[in-house]
Amino acid sequence: MSDKGEEKSETIKKIEKPIYDRVALIGLGLIASSMFWAMKRGGLAGEVTGYARSRETRETAREIGLCDRVCDSAAEAVEGADLVVLCVPVGAMGQVAEEIAPHLKRGATVSDVGSVKRAVIEAVRPHIPEGVHFIPAHPLAGTEQSGPRAGFATLFDNRWCILVPDGEPDAEALARLRALWEGMGAHVDVMDADHHDLVLAVTSHAPHLIAYTMVGVADDLRRVTDSEVIKYSAAGFRDFTRIAASDPTMWRDVFLSNKDATLEILGRFTEELFALQRAIRQGDGAHLHDYFTRTRAIRRGIIEAGQDTPAPDFGRVAKEEAGE
Repeated sequence: MSDKGEEKSETIKKIEKPIYDRVALIGLGLIASSMFWAMKRGGLAGEVTGYARSRETRETAREIGLCDRVCDSAAEAVEGADLVVLCVPVGAMGQVAEEIAPHLKRGATVSDVGSVKRAVIEAVRPHIPEGVHFIPAHPLAGTEQSGPRAGFATLFDNRWCILVPDGEPDAEALARLRALWEGMGAHVDVMDADHHDLVLAVTSHAPHLIAYTMVGVADDLRRVTDSEVIKYSAAGFRDFTRIAASDPTMWRDVFLSNKDATLEILGRFTEELFALQRAIRQGDGAHLHDYFTRTRAIRRGIIEAGQDTPAPDFGRVAKEEAGE
């Protein structure tokens, strides 16, 4: 077993299951749904309550058995909860925190799953009552699907979850939250909020913006028809469209909340793009080959770290071959 695996096992051994008697999930989309199924798979929570602002979403959750109890108000969902996880868009975090604050149990932990951390801390922290722990988190897992039906128990397996404590966290509260995420299959790391936002601007936020842009370019380039874009899509463009199919509300909030780090990375990207334009214009094959060789190593590193597979479909099911 690796050092990380040994550390993971030791952490879980120190905390008996269930880790929390009651967990409240506020927002019932892909991440919350996957958390519920993963917690049930591992016996990590005694009871899981849930709430979504949309009546339709709550009805769907009840229909598919998502959460042990689906509540009709956030206040009802968090009552008596040992852990409350905010699974709403980043732009709604502050409002939800204010709404549930009077109903939080003393000694409870409030966390979240937002893709941006500094903005979440600034929005949520003012509403956390004395005696309640606040430990932001970000699971680096997801698909282009959204909604309560999109979740599945194995979403977090072998993925990373970053915990971003605000100030000096309570050691026991941090250990319990870490054990929960490890119990759901994730590797866990701890990171400063500003560094997290910069890292994610590189690995997630800027790539998503580039994907949205490329799909938008194809849509605007009238010399290539929509039917040709769909019919002749090569693997690279298909991956762009998969990324660009992600929840627009979530990504709007991400870019507005992490604009400084994202703009910094986009500035660097623009410089690199200009250099490649110059190399192509001047026929500088050596520069292009060296650049592509260096960047290819990053892909190999991701595969070696177990964060993807070298399979031709990048680990995704070939639905066409399955006849779906």
